Amino acid sequence: MLYLAEVQKQKGGLLGGGGKTELKLLACQRTDQSWSTGSEEVIAVDEASKLNDGALVLVELNPQRQVQRIQEAGRPLVNILQNFSRQLEKFKLKEEEIDQWKESLTFQAQELNRREIEMETRLEQLQQMEDEFQRLDAEKQEVETSRADIERLQQEIERNRQELEGAWEHLRGEQRRLEEHQAQLQPGTVMDEEQSRVLQELLHQLSSSVAPTEIVRENLHLAFEMVEKQQTLLNPHWQQLEQQRILTEEQQAEIERLSQLFSERQNEWQQTQNSLEQQTAQLQANTTTLHSKQEYVRILKEQLQYQEQLYRQIYSLAANSSDVVPSPEFDIETLEKMPLEELQKIVQDLQDKLNIDSSFVNDQEQELKYKQEAIEEIQQKINQASASERSQLETELADEKDHYQMLNETLVGQRRHLLERQALLKQHKIVLLRRQGQTVADEDEKLDLSPVLEQIQKQRQQLSETLQNLETEIEQVQASINQIQADIEQQTQAQAMKREELQTMEQNLLSLRTTTAQSQGQLNLYQQALQPIQDSLDGLRQKLQGVSDSLAEVQQIGDSQLQAITQMRQVILSLISQPELSAI
Repeated sequence: MLYLAEVQKQKGGLLGGGGKTELKLLACQRTDQSWSTGSEEVIAVDEASKLNDGALVLVELNPQRQVQRIQEAGRPLVNILQNFSRQLEKFKLKEEEIDQWKESLTFQAQELNRREIEMETRLEQLQQMEDEFQRLDAEKQEVETSRADIERLQQEIERNRQELEGAWEHLRGEQRRLEEHQAQLQPGTVMDEEQSRVLQELLHQLSSSVAPTEIVRENLHLAFEMVEKQQTLLNPHWQQLEQQRILTEEQQAEIERLSQLFSERQNEWQQTQNSLEQQTAQLQANTTTLHSKQEYVRILKEQLQYQEQLYRQIYSLAANSSDVVPSPEFDIETLEKMPLEELQKIVQDLQDKLNIDSSFVNDQEQELKYKQEAIEEIQQKINQASASERSQLETELADEKDHYQMLNETLVGQRRHLLERQALLKQHKIVLLRRQGQTVADEDEKLDLSPVLEQIQKQRQQLSETLQNLETEIEQVQASINQIQADIEQQTQAQAMKREELQTMEQNLLSLRTTTAQSQGQLNLYQQALQPIQDSLDGLRQKLQGVSDSLAEVQQIGDSQLQAITQMRQVILSLISQPELSAI
């Protein structure tokens, strides 16, 4: 089994020689490549004597707790930590995928609920349509029954018409026979009572054989009423069908309007997306420029720091040189003539003042160094800060830069004044040493370092101005980046909202298209269900109208027949009532 252990060396005594080496077991590797903390067991191992005290090693032990293999844990620990980092990254990616799955499942659940509601609504509509079709089927059955009744009436009328035609034919035959009989009668021929009776019976039979039309007319009227009743029942369905057609046309117009609006919104979204991509590219370019300027600032700060160090070194060298700046004017003859004790006192006073000024200038130099470090620290914080914290840090940075500039400008005069005091003290020391009889270096050999210091100071001033201008540019670029980032975030949120709006509009458009297609299907189905019934009613109405016309003809034939019978009866009565006939 593999363990992570720490090397512990026990120091030996004065007589015991070297100490023993032990391993403290810290962690144990499991079978699934994971690690668990150990019991901190300590085992003696001579093989680890060459290792340093406190070193971490990987040791493999057998079941008898004997060491089989030992190696330094540096590289394996690095691999383990890398694997752990990769596992963490994979875990984060899995978490993101799980979150995306959760969002997707939530959206799918909402979509399923919406579709379930739509399916329930469609089932209700289908149930209503089924009930409507059942009612239409019942009405169709009634129409079929009415049609059967009308056909029965039509057959009965046809039968009556045939009977009337037969009776009329029989009447015409009798009339022909009567005319023949009258032609055969000679003047003076007598019609006996038997013949008169027979003729009366025949006329009675003819008058009673005329078909009655009142019952047929009543049935025909009832049939017309049934047809109109069925038409009255169908009219609301036709009105509903027309309303459904108008609604479907309105929905189709709404679909065209929403499609046009969706296309326009989608084009606007695409244009905004292109602008957002351009701003993102501009942000990347500004970020690259910012990094370049920040790198340039870092280089300038290093150069400025190097110039500062160089200035201090030359300044320190100049402080010990024979002449740095033009010596202040003083009366050498007066120094030569004044008492030696007084000259010594003046030199000591100048030395004390120089020490005080040097201490003050050094404190100011140290303060200037602290300010520079504070500026660099704030700048690092700004580079790592968020947008909400950056404003306050930039204000602090501007204040620190102002303090640094003021302190640096103050030190310029103080440094020169200190050099003048150093030169004045050196001249007094030279006069004092000469009067004391000590050897003095040649005064003509002077090293004037003031031009170098002035050149360094001028370069520092130029670098400071360049650095200040560059930092101003960086602030402007940073402000531009912040503005672009804010615009991008705002536009990204607006784009996300517009995208959701487009998705909602697309779903509504799809739902409306589905509803319109269903309405069109229902309209066609309704049309297919109503049109045969309407055609059947129209055909039934035409047949009833034909029956009515035939009944009118039958009625006219019957009236003509009755009129003819009446005329024949009158002729027969006139024959019977003649006196010559009665006398005979």
